[in-house]
Amino acid sequence: MSRRTGSADLPLHGGRVPAWLGQRMTRLGAVMCQAIVIEYGRAELLRRLAHPFWFQCFGAVMGMDWHSSGITTSVIGALKRGLAPLSGELGLHVCGGRGRHSRATPAELLAVGERTGIDGAALARTSRLVAKVDSAAVQDGFDLYLHGFIVADDGRWVVVQQGMHGARKQARRYHWLSEGLESFVDAPHAAIDGPGQGRIINLADRRAAASREAQVGLLRELGPARLAREFGRIAPAAPRAAPTGATADLFAGAQDAAAAMQPHLALPGHHDVRADDVVLRRLHGNLAAAAACGPSDFAELLQVPGVGARTVRALALVAEVLHGAPCRFTDPARFSLAHGGKDRHPFPVPTKVFDRTLDVLKTAVGQARLGQEETLAAIRRLDAQARRLEATARGPSLDALLDEERMQSHRYGGRSVFGWEPAPAAADGPARRDAR
Repeated sequence: MSRRTGSADLPLHGGRVPAWLGQRMTRLGAVMCQAIVIEYGRAELLRRLAHPFWFQCFGAVMGMDWHSSGITTSVIGALKRGLAPLSGELGLHVCGGRGRHSRATPAELLAVGERTGIDGAALARTSRLVAKVDSAAVQDGFDLYLHGFIVADDGRWVVVQQGMHGARKQARRYHWLSEGLESFVDAPHAAIDGPGQGRIINLADRRAAASREAQVGLLRELGPARLAREFGRIAPAAPRAAPTGATADLFAGAQDAAAAMQPHLALPGHHDVRADDVVLRRLHGNLAAAAACGPSDFAELLQVPGVGARTVRALALVAEVLHGAPCRFTDPARFSLAHGGKDRHPFPVPTKVFDRTLDVLKTAVGQARLGQEETLAAIRRLDAQARRLEATARGPSLDALLDEERMQSHRYGGRSVFGWEPAPAAADGPARRDAR
């Protein structure tokens, strides 16, 4: 039986991803997926995409707004573009998307079936049923507008859907995973992300089995016409208020211990990255690992023009997304410190650093495909070193780190939706090539 892995509150943000960032997200997402498949296999990549915490950090390290609902749309779009040319090699296919693209999912799955030999018609039925469960069986006030379906050549799949509540300016993301799925209407979700909205009707909860059976029984006994007449005679009951500061669950009395222990990722409404949003000991571990491992494990790499300490620091955060355990992804804001954000939060996207990170990962993946895994192994050691150092590492405050990053942004090719980042008025001297 698949399990619900957690929940998250997602502010609903508008806007578009600029082409210069979207193209980089496409390339970085593809090469990171390649690295994960090489290291851990396709099934592990699907499991990670079904984990709401990891998914959010994956989008943040790609330069997307670290806390907003826009990560869902941009990550699914980037993977669809980036993995399409690699579908034959990786055996992974990304279908669907936002709006009209979501409605094209069944046809795309049929086409995948024709190319690969898996049952495309069954996958198309699955796509429709998953969407129906989250739009009808789970009545939580969020209207679905995005449906991403990632399927492997062996028939395993993951679905990421998102709904919006325009009046509340909030979004809810739903994760499904085929692994261990026994029923589409009995606790099927790998996870449901979103803000608590008071009482909801969740007929896909295993505790609602009696309700589902009773509804089918009424329909059989009375028929649809009589059932509609009887329903019309019932006076509408006064709505019951939800407890203040909590989500009222219609099945709260039957909560089991496992559900009570599930993590909850509460993403704030503020756009800027604050100290409370980051686990500083982990950040200091990342920084210390970059400083300690850079000169040794990346000796040859650091001799390449344009690759320097700042790139290794970004790689330390990328390495954690590639290799970190699920418990390490409770603070997605930290991963935005790799490549910034398009709206200048926490700082403008350092395009030169972003491109160097891409070069390193592409080289590592290319070498690994030829049996030369030294660079991928060095990146793995970078993550391991960060975990060892975080217990004792000390470093600058978050504010000091962000101030320095913004001061140097023009040297790193800082760019946002507002344009290229200018040099500070007091800055002078040539750009330091070894800083990137």
